[in-house]
Amino acid sequence: MPDDVPLDRAAGGLKTAKKVGDPDRNYWGWDIYFTVGYLFVSLLVVLGQAPVADRVAAVACLTAVVAVYLGYGRRHAVIDERRVPAVVFSAVTSLLFLGAVWFVPNSTYLLFVMCPLIFMSLPLPASAPLVTLLNVAPPVLIQLRVGSVVGWVHQLPTTVLGLSLSLLIGSYVHRVVRQSKERAALIVELEASRARIAALSHEAGVAQERARLAGEIHDTLAQGFTSIVTLVQAAESEVDRDSGKVRHALDLAARTARENLAEARALVAALTPTALDGGSLSEALHRLVERLAAETGVAAAFHTEGDPTGLPTGVEVVLLRAAQEALANIRKHAGAASVTVDLCHTPTGVTLTISDDGFGFDPATPAGGYGLRGMRARVEQVAGSVTVHSAPGAGTTLTVEVPT
Repeated sequence: MPDDVPLDRAAGGLKTAKKVGDPDRNYWGWDIYFTVGYLFVSLLVVLGQAPVADRVAAVACLTAVVAVYLGYGRRHAVIDERRVPAVVFSAVTSLLFLGAVWFVPNSTYLLFVMCPLIFMSLPLPASAPLVTLLNVAPPVLIQLRVGSVVGWVHQLPTTVLGLSLSLLIGSYVHRVVRQSKERAALIVELEASRARIAALSHEAGVAQERARLAGEIHDTLAQGFTSIVTLVQAAESEVDRDSGKVRHALDLAARTARENLAEARALVAALTPTALDGGSLSEALHRLVERLAAETGVAAAFHTEGDPTGLPTGVEVVLLRAAQEALANIRKHAGAASVTVDLCHTPTGVTLTISDDGFGFDPATPAGGYGLRGMRARVEQVAGSVTVHSAPGAGTTLTVEVPT
């Protein structure tokens, strides 16, 4: 038997794994019932009053039913549910059963075995008429054999009751089996859907991680490299005039390069930003402001107020990256003479405000770079907001608010 067998036409071609050993474990209870039924009916036949030859013939027919079941029907008709073997098996066993009834009427009790066997082998539209025939035929055969209508009349109530119960139980069993197969098909569909969802979730996670790394690189390494280029160019312009300025610019460039190297190692190791290692957010922001003043010569000041304890690391990272992006933009575009960075902690959240007196810009004009857009995306991840107030010639104030 193949490992994969069709569940049902309604399953839309879906398949489910069916191990070779599983059906044997599932049908052992039926095998016991079949064996007990056969032995019980055979004992009734042997102990009956019919002629010995008829009893032998009836037992032979009953035994042939067992042989056909064990050698052919159990595997191909009942377990595998193959249509043609099921029809052949049902027809052969029905004829053998009727043959046993012809010789010994007590063989009719084998109906308790035959009816469920037929229902398990054939679909309901085919099994119901055959079961009806097997219930109606024995009284007719008995009348033909005995030649008396009395026996047929006496068996009529039992026949009607047995037929009704057989059809009722068979219909119920078929409905249960159909529902079980439909559930199995739904389970296969659910597993396939879960696999697709897992794949989509993985793709979304990859995209989100890619965006996160892009923001990290933009806010750290790219800005650091920009600072290094600027400092080296400044040193180059003073190389023949002021060795002190050259040395100062190169020192700053070397310090920025070391910080960039530390950031790169932190990104690889997926650690907290190095600026926050062993220090608070306030200290990290203070160092950023000092470095801006040292590199550009602007009057930069940092102020903080409130209790910083209990601020989540994720929020600290977001605020630090926002400050880095804002100060980098001031360094490259603002042309400011003074910059102020304020960090305010309140019981309901934290607010970072960065102001400069530079050229300003029109916030309604779409930004072409990644910086402000990436800052907004990062802040929104912690349920925060970014507000920009600026106008040409009136400086810029950027406010980041994050609830806690």
